[in-house]
Amino acid sequence: MKKIAILGIKIDSLNLADTMKNIGSFINSSKTNYITTPNPEIILAAQKNNELKKIINTADLALPDGVGLIFASLFRIKHRITGTDMMKEIIKKYPQKKYKFIINEKGLTVKKDLNKLNINFHETAPEIIFIGLGSPKQEQWMSENKDKYPTAKIIMTVGGGIDFLTGRQIRAPLFLQKIGLEWLWRLIKQPSRLNRIINAIIIFPFKVIFNF
Repeated sequence: MKKIAILGIKIDSLNLADTMKNIGSFINSSKTNYITTPNPEIILAAQKNNELKKIINTADLALPDGVGLIFASLFRIKHRITGTDMMKEIIKKYPQKKYKFIINEKGLTVKKDLNKLNINFHETAPEIIFIGLGSPKQEQWMSENKDKYPTAKIIMTVGGGIDFLTGRQIRAPLFLQKIGLEWLWRLIKQPSRLNRIINAIIIFPFKVIFNF
């Protein structure tokens, strides 16, 4: 797999079809595979957090969850692959697998929302684990708990994707996603994200261009 380094963070350059081929290999493997979903904000955070940087760079896949990574790579990364999209694709292709969701009790998603989904839940012996704690908590959870679930073939960070999956949050219209303006939709829906958006669309590009 081709890795592209952005500010020292190694990102996989794959399209959706190739990513799903890797997922298939992971499902049939004899070990646990780790997938992270770095976006510009997470890459910025990793500049000051060596543990976060190590977790991302040692993951089996680090998927580019942000259009800013395409520009920062000078288009060597051609496809944005979000944690939300991948989670939906995995569930769609492997509905029979046993799933576990790690959620923040203070977040939007609650267990009753997850129970509405037609998914095979298994708390103690899951095959696929999705972590929606936000960064860096989700990456830290992955690192600290990776040996506790020997049955898991995939452990993946998905940020706010679980909220979209359950319908607790409405995702941006598809045309905004395609033109790279999903961040604007989320800002309108959650003005409290302003500082995070500034990091992603202003600080991150300056950091990449001037490498300061």
